[in-house]
Amino acid sequence: MTKNNPESTNLLFDIHECFISSAILFRKEVCKECDWSIPTYYRKLRGVDKPNEHFKDRIIPALSNAEKEGILRKAKLVAQEINDLVNKYK
Repeated sequence: MTKNNPESTNLLFDIHECFISSAILFRKEVCKECDWSIPTYYRKLRGVDKPNEHFKDRIIPALSNAEKEGILRKAKLVAQEINDLVNKYK
């Protein structure tokens, strides 16, 4: 995730860099998982669930269930990397 210098003792810098690179890593991993381009990622990011015009009691989801599951898997992966860095400083 980050290119942490093993000699570094700057907790703030390391965590800051980790958060910055985490957003990029998350996007990259979600794009790979869902087979999306970067423009598709940002289009999906802005998407919202919409009412179905034909069936008033249903909605058209912005993300499929498979996409949601893949996104959550990648979120766990990135969150674990952040957690690992935090634990390094404990």
